[in-house]
This record gives sequence, structure tokens and C-alpha cells, in this order.
Amino acid sequence: MSANAIPVEAREEALRIIARFNQEVLAESGCCYVPRFKGKYLYLDREDFGNVGPICRLEYIRRKRHWEFAIYKYSADRYDPEEWFFPGSQLVDGTIEGALKAGMRAYH
Repeated sequence: MSANAIPVEAREEALRIIARFNQEVLAESGCCYVPRFKGKYLYLDREDFGNVGPICRLEYIRRKRHWEFAIYKYSADRYDPEEWFFPGSQLVDGTIEGALKAGMRAYH
């Protein structure tokens, strides 16, 4: 595992949190979050009625044991950690749950 990779325990916990959110919050909505890991990032895409698109990217900060948030900006076709003017930004709190909630509000 590379020095920048997310530890296995953190990945497993992230997958549990996302699965629980999908089951408890999104079960009857026709959508669900689809996680993917690459290096130090957890990408949260959302599937809405068969269409999958990017929502946000989380960077695991090992020393702080929390996640840095970057919203996906469709207008720029990139993730932007400096963008904080979007619906739901107040829900971002360094947790995966906060990112999931913020993503729902930003792209509903």
C-alpha cells in the first residue's frame, strides 16, 4: 500500500457508512451513492435512476482522522476544495455522513 493510500480500516468504515446511508436515507429514492477509492481519495458518485455522476471527493487526512471535502463543479468539470458557496455546504463537517448529506443538498 502506498504512503498516500487510505488505510484498510478507514476504507472498510467508509464503505459501512455509505451502505448504511444508502439503506436508511436513500432506499426508496431511486438513487444511491457509489464509492470509489484512488490513492488518498474517496470519490462519491451518485447513481440516479441508472445514471451515475460525480458529487464530491474526500481526502483522508490521517493525522486528523477526518476527511477534507471537495465538491464536483460541473461547470468546470473538476473537484474544487475551495468552493463553499453551494446548497448544503453547512453540512460539511469532516465526516463522510456530512459529505453525503451535503451532496444530496447540492445535487438533488
